[in-house]
Amino acid sequence: MDLKQYKGAIEAMLFAYAEPVSAEHLSGVLEIETEIVERLLESIRDDLQESDRGLVLLKLEDRWQLSTKTVYGDYIKAALDVRRNTPLSAAAMEVLAIIAYNQPVSRSFIEQVRGIDSSSTVQTLIQKSLIEEAGRLDLPGHPVSFKTTDVFLRTFGIASLAQLPPLHDDDYVLEKEELPPEVAAFAQTAEMAERAEMAETAEMAEIAQQYLTEIEE
Repeated sequence: MDLKQYKGAIEAMLFAYAEPVSAEHLSGVLEIETEIVERLLESIRDDLQESDRGLVLLKLEDRWQLSTKTVYGDYIKAALDVRRNTPLSAAAMEVLAIIAYNQPVSRSFIEQVRGIDSSSTVQTLIQKSLIEEAGRLDLPGHPVSFKTTDVFLRTFGIASLAQLPPLHDDDYVLEKEELPPEVAAFAQTAEMAERAEMAETAEMAEIAQQYLTEIEE
């Protein structure tokens, strides 16, 4: 096959795969170099961005995924008859911020920061696929830890965690043992939610935008 045919094959596989997939995986299927696949992925992304097509190619960390453009979200929901989702609560946004900036973290760490039980909130975020289990920590009792997901990245319109706004002026990462109880993680959730306007996943973007409207009121 020539490069044009490889490009078509990659686009077809991205559509069929439906989940984030790495360039390495695609190169293994096509039996060509990963660098070539990366260039073809970037070409597909540019083609979609510069056209009036309804799709966009997102890069999430080191993986790629086809998604719909936010501008067509209303049509998609009407076509699929998607029911409106309950917006994330202030508690959910706070827990999400704590996990995003300190992952992987245990539920007890989250509760230590917030000062209240967070079991139901953590479960809500898992159900919405914004967080997932990240194995067990090497601590007494080996507690289950949590981390954010690709859905989280898409929701807030960022390609990697490195694009999260800093917590405090020059402090990007806080040591868990030094984190004060009064840490203002919730203050950062507004900045995080504002990024939902750029999200290419219409359903999750709506959730974040609804929450923005609530806190502005």
